[in-house]
Amino acid sequence: MVERYRSRHVSVLLGLLTVPAALAAQAPIRGFPADALPDRARIEAILRNTPDTVRLRQYLLATTEEPHHASSPGSKAVAEYALARFKEWGLAAEIEEFEALMPIPVTRHVELLAPERYVARLTEPAIPEDKDSGDRGQLPTYNAYSADGDVTGELVYINYGVPEDYEQLARLGVDVRGKIVIAKYGRSWRGIKPKVAAEHGAIACLIYSDPEDDGYYVGDVYPRGPMRPELGAQRGSVMDMPTYPGDPLTPGWGGVKGGRKLDRRDAKTLVTIPVLPISYGDALPLLRALGGPVAPNDDWKGALPITYHVGPGPARVRVHLQFDWQLRPLYNVIAKIPGATYPDQWILQGSHHDAWVNGAQDPTSSAVALMEMARSFAELAKTGWRPQRTLVFALWDGEEWGLLGSTEWGEHHADELREKAVLYLNTDSYGWGWLGTQGSHALRTFAEQVTRDANDPKSGQGALEALAARAFSQAKTVQDSTRIRERGYYIDALGSGSDYTVFLDHLTVASLNMGYGGGQETGIYHSIYDTYDFFVRFLDPGFHYGKAQAGAVGVALARLADAPVLPWSFVDAAKTYGTYVSELDSLAAKKLGPNRTDLTAVRRAVDGLAEAGRAFDAAYERVMALGTRGLAGKRRQLEAINREIYLTERDLAAPEGLPIRSWFRHTIYAPGYYTGYGVKTMPGVREAIELDRPEEARAQAAIVAAGVERMTARVRRATELLGAL
Repeated sequence: MVERYRSRHVSVLLGLLTVPAALAAQAPIRGFPADALPDRARIEAILRNTPDTVRLRQYLLATTEEPHHASSPGSKAVAEYALARFKEWGLAAEIEEFEALMPIPVTRHVELLAPERYVARLTEPAIPEDKDSGDRGQLPTYNAYSADGDVTGELVYINYGVPEDYEQLARLGVDVRGKIVIAKYGRSWRGIKPKVAAEHGAIACLIYSDPEDDGYYVGDVYPRGPMRPELGAQRGSVMDMPTYPGDPLTPGWGGVKGGRKLDRRDAKTLVTIPVLPISYGDALPLLRALGGPVAPNDDWKGALPITYHVGPGPARVRVHLQFDWQLRPLYNVIAKIPGATYPDQWILQGSHHDAWVNGAQDPTSSAVALMEMARSFAELAKTGWRPQRTLVFALWDGEEWGLLGSTEWGEHHADELREKAVLYLNTDSYGWGWLGTQGSHALRTFAEQVTRDANDPKSGQGALEALAARAFSQAKTVQDSTRIRERGYYIDALGSGSDYTVFLDHLTVASLNMGYGGGQETGIYHSIYDTYDFFVRFLDPGFHYGKAQAGAVGVALARLADAPVLPWSFVDAAKTYGTYVSELDSLAAKKLGPNRTDLTAVRRAVDGLAEAGRAFDAAYERVMALGTRGLAGKRRQLEAINREIYLTERDLAAPEGLPIRSWFRHTIYAPGYYTGYGVKTMPGVREAIELDRPEEARAQAAIVAAGVERMTARVRRATELLGAL
């Protein structure tokens, strides 16, 4: 994943177990008639039990033996290893190659010139306890898509470097124009920090991980503990992905070798100032040399042994960066199991295989879980089972640089995907903890049932029961417990940050992101210490969570592939959309006052969707009463019905895209323009209100209402077709 924060290690999925774990196999499964459940139990038992912890360990050891950043020989070797396994298991598989602009650093130099001299080390030392920390072929610490530059200026400390921090600086009388700024990692995606700095006139940006966030303040540092050591630094892309992800030179079309490319000067997602990540060991001398006002509040103060000052100066710093800007190859591995009945309805599941260095957790943990899940399907096929819909498994390359491999593949196959893609399910790094899911809210009930029937390796309970127990254990008051109980199970919305982005945000294909995690604080993200040894010490020593993840995702895919009626719930979608309208109404009242945006049309559209959803559910129940045999004779009609169901997400596309970033087309979900990954729901309306643009907010509200109305009309057509059965 391009970046994650401590608070997002697991989605906040607070739920109540409505069916005891022991009865989970007998509980209803949306999309299937009751008489299909015994056969589902047999199929799903194979998918849960086949994944093998020994094999998962073997795959992870093999694929993390060497660094494998995108375009490297190691990345190609990992792709070929996975391809060989897929073919060995009898799956149709290939490597589909693309290319993208991927700069590699040539010069990295940071130097404190005054009031004393210090040259930043900019290296992460190998440690004797971890053999892979000293591997050859490691990418140095840097931020991909930084600008070249050799600049000198006074230093200013900008806290986390988000827009509100500049408001605080203005209150202190501090201006960053012509200055070099230093920011802490966290609070937003890293690419927002140089973006906002450049908008305020800064000439370079340094980003460091403060020990308060992921270093010794949190716990023991590696190798004694799992937190970031003194000279550990976080690599990562700073491409302006809220504008568009993927190859900067091919926005909206696939980056095939020799194909059409923008001139680099015309690419809109490249950072305009030099930016570099540094360790807190290198940050300390720079911050210690600052004068000016003391950091204004505790939020600005970290855990380094200094008084945090803002500046500017007297610290004066030189930053010199130069990169080798070349087109480099991407190796996507694609495997398929053709659908027996509906081959042109595709269920896609992907994870990425490229890492910044060895990347045992990020991303290889989920990549090998995907492989073992695919093997489980191959074993299931030996029993005579075939999926009704086509299953597509993808291991993407270049995710770390800006979702390159998935975006180029999605753009290249856009027309086909708009017609055939039913759902994309993403996985990206796992560890011990709880099963979390985020995504399209028409899949809330589906996700709840998959979680209900999944395993919690630690407790032996169902994953939903474990999730509920965790939620209640964190409640501090009776009121907290009441709120948890009233809210029940929910899934968070998706913004960006992993390979679902092209599917959900651009192609408006219904999407989910699923995985275990949240049990362990770590500080080795995007460093040389994300190794096999680290993973088996701190994240999944017995690979039991890898087995559980492969099983849970496999069950989810099998249900989507085989359901006679796809398990969408438009009542669920309408309920969640309604909460977004209420949030926007409150925000508009606060921000715009008398000029507040009238959201009546949006609320009316959502109410219409809820009504249509209830009618759909009634028709669905009548169809389920036909049973397996009755539905088997109606496959042609069901094909048309299911197409209407999965195309409902397409109806939510904004025809012209979002304001100032037309690549993003979903009217309900998008990353915020100044949050990077963090989602903005009903983003066109929300961001217009936040920016005090009432006319734009009204125009965007009309677009959202029209999208929901299109969705509602399609739900009604599907209901009529169900009724005809």
